[in-house]
Amino acid sequence: MINRVLFYNSGGGVGDAIQILPLINTLKTEFKNAKFFYLCAHENHFNSTLSDLNCRINTLDLGVKYFGFRWWHALTIKDKIKEHNIETFDLIIDLQSKIRNSLILKMIPHKYFISSCLNFKFSKPNLNLKKEKKINKTILNAINYIFKTNYQLNEYNVDKIDKKFFIESEKLLPKNNYIGFSITKGNVYRKKDWPLNNIVELCNEFIKNNKTPVFFIEKKNQELKINIKNLIPSALFPEHETDLSSPALVTCLGKRLDFAISIDNGVMHMLSLSKVPMIVLFGPTDAEKFAPEHEGTTVLDSNKLYKTSNISSISVEDVLLAAKQHLNFSY
Repeated sequence: MINRVLFYNSGGGVGDAIQILPLINTLKTEFKNAKFFYLCAHENHFNSTLSDLNCRINTLDLGVKYFGFRWWHALTIKDKIKEHNIETFDLIIDLQSKIRNSLILKMIPHKYFISSCLNFKFSKPNLNLKKEKKINKTILNAINYIFKTNYQLNEYNVDKIDKKFFIESEKLLPKNNYIGFSITKGNVYRKKDWPLNNIVELCNEFIKNNKTPVFFIEKKNQELKINIKNLIPSALFPEHETDLSSPALVTCLGKRLDFAISIDNGVMHMLSLSKVPMIVLFGPTDAEKFAPEHEGTTVLDSNKLYKTSNISSISVEDVLLAAKQHLNFSY
């Protein structure tokens, strides 16, 4: 019987956490009596930034900053386990693939250990499985193999979100013909930006077809908002017109859109929870690994289109062609 489950996610971004929501939902449904814990090198977004999605999970606090990212953590882990009275876990799920992190994580007492690192080399028991691009599928395949089950991924249900966010989204976007844009990156070290002049050109085409551009930009990015507003006067910035501030609001606003265009960032994942049709632009990051999978998603990957990781190589015409497939409008 599975009574204690630990998820380890070394990624620090909100998007990394949102991506594993289906896996967490599935195991919460299947292991009904289990207690679930979350260990991350950074913060537990499910109990902070993402708390309004109502998928909370216990934080495992070992008193170690950036757990798993330093070899010396292996020298202290036994003392930390004793100090914090950590009991044995029935199942530890490693959601990352760094050898160092996996080896240190495996020192936490457990019965079963699932890690896709080095083709499941560190898993217990040994697994002879194919690693999938999507981590949710990889882990669920391993669970089904070990426990001889046939669990299916349970997608996140937006009905878990408080109704106040749906009501607010209807106030902010009360009409139709909205097209969403998310153009800011979360990781400043990755060159994911798509040129602003391309976005302006794109919006001008949409406006000709009676569409209203809606930009998802945090309130702190006032300078970018003002710049876009000067270039695209009809653009809307709903997050700047409300006292609410939450990824849950972004997800609910996604339900008000005809479709959305986004680079690979946290907002892309927030919008994907709403199942809004999307055109997602990829370059330096792995589209097969990170792109949303729901029906209506069109992936434009510069690596496949132009054999370069430079996302700027994706043209306005490429995006317009994808948009035409979504809405069948002319340009």
